[in-house]
Amino acid sequence: MKLSQYAKAQGISYRTALRWWKAGQIKGYQAETGTIIVEEGKPEEASRARRVAIYARVSSREHQPNLERQVERLETYCAAKGYQITTVVTEIASGVNDARPKFLALLRDVTMTTIVVEQKDRATRFGFRYLETLLELQGRGFEVVNVAENNQEDLLADLTSILYSFMARLYGQRRAKRKTEKIVKELEAEDAPG
Repeated sequence: MKLSQYAKAQGISYRTALRWWKAGQIKGYQAETGTIIVEEGKPEEASRARRVAIYARVSSREHQPNLERQVERLETYCAAKGYQITTVVTEIASGVNDARPKFLALLRDVTMTTIVVEQKDRATRFGFRYLETLLELQGRGFEVVNVAENNQEDLLADLTSILYSFMARLYGQRRAKRKTEKIVKELEAEDAPG
């Protein structure tokens, strides 16, 4: 079957299928016309070695010492599980921020089969299940070391994050409104007959 048909059947984009083919995860060949023909129905998951990435995050520079301790705890955990760590990614940014370049690069790297985090909120404050589901579709996944025993802890942390996020947006909108009003006044002053 053509690579485009394979991608559609697997529920992935053509670009992802092409990347997998180039990485040797999909068996096939390229015809003289340039069309890629897939010989197997699925990527070679079995031959794909487990590649483990550690992701550690703190929200501000004042917590940087905790970042180093977090990495040490994750390395100890991986050693106990017998994982060979491929890469360690650390970041200082809010879990509410969805534009963390290092984390996004880690998510884009389809060669990483397992991303180990200490707690769900180290990856993201919201939508962890969505990320987990998308990675599962690629044959990848998160491994959370410290799953909260008490759901109240998660609820309280999420509530705090929601309030923080909404307050930041609210103040940002107010500032944007004032800035827009100032620009309009300046433009009106320029257009006024003088």
